[in-house]
Amino acid sequence: MKIFNHRLLLVLFALQFILQANLAQAQQPNVNFQGNYLQYPAMRSFIERMVNHGFNRDYLIQTFSRVTRNEKILASAASPAEAKLWRSYRPIFLTEPRIQTGVNFWNTHQQVLQAASRQFGIPAEYLVAIIGVETFYGRNTGKHSVLRSLTTLAMDFPKRSKFYTSELEHYFLLLREEGLLDPHALRGSYAGAMGLGQFISSSYRQYAIDYNGDGHRDLWSPEDAIGSVANYFKAHGWKAGEDVAIPARLLGPRYVNIINTRAAKPTLPLIQMIGYDAQPIGRFNSQYVGLLELIGTDGVEYWVTGENFYVITRYNHSPKYAMVVFQLAQEIKSRKQLQKRY
Repeated sequence: MKIFNHRLLLVLFALQFILQANLAQAQQPNVNFQGNYLQYPAMRSFIERMVNHGFNRDYLIQTFSRVTRNEKILASAASPAEAKLWRSYRPIFLTEPRIQTGVNFWNTHQQVLQAASRQFGIPAEYLVAIIGVETFYGRNTGKHSVLRSLTTLAMDFPKRSKFYTSELEHYFLLLREEGLLDPHALRGSYAGAMGLGQFISSSYRQYAIDYNGDGHRDLWSPEDAIGSVANYFKAHGWKAGEDVAIPARLLGPRYVNIINTRAAKPTLPLIQMIGYDAQPIGRFNSQYVGLLELIGTDGVEYWVTGENFYVITRYNHSPKYAMVVFQLAQEIKSRKQLQKRY
């Protein structure tokens, strides 16, 4: 019986080792294939999916035969800027050049921004700030091949392979819808985001609009980008006339019960916030609110955030992203008003 138990333990140990090894392997890129994507079972499955969409099999095989894994893409995806603390994240975007260039961008595209703001109910400063944060007003729209980025992440980034496989699918559908013949031509971010507003393929298809009336949805065009960002915000529930965020005043210990450190849809009526020992410092217009905690340069910061703050997090799910868009928007607006006086 002891020998049997000993052998059973050895078998169980061996099985555990095999399972752990397989799990570790599943979390790593497919190094055995060396980025030769036509050999990947997932790629063969993807090609079948696109054939069902009406794409030519030989065209797909030829297209992906030219795509290789990009190690820098994988490294960037593993360490996004949003992983930084607020005190390190904020200085990346709240800079003098980005504020003044935002004012210049606003002045250059004033007519389009006014039209989009009126039509969609989004204040112009937020449209400018999104484009400023995403691409420095079009200076840095990305140099990566969108096809290579999405393929690399779909096939070799297991943590989000399902998401990027879907985006790769949307990319080919987008190309067909827009009449773009060369899938290798478009350039974007490491994550495959495109244009001044950095729309991923699915967002491009769903929310991009032809705002200059030339018959194409071109997110490298400032007019189309401005209209598309405004359309995106409206579609995600932006409430015209409501505020975004304001510093919070803490009055007692009960605020700990409503603190958020992630993007969460606000559900607490503003009039009930005082019951949790917190309130906005000043007037704040939002029916529902949340309390956000950030680690700033001078310590912990607390902010009352509204429903429109949550809408910004639908663009990027990091509350630090939404906060930097809010603060950049306010800085640009203040600078523009100041310069207008003189």
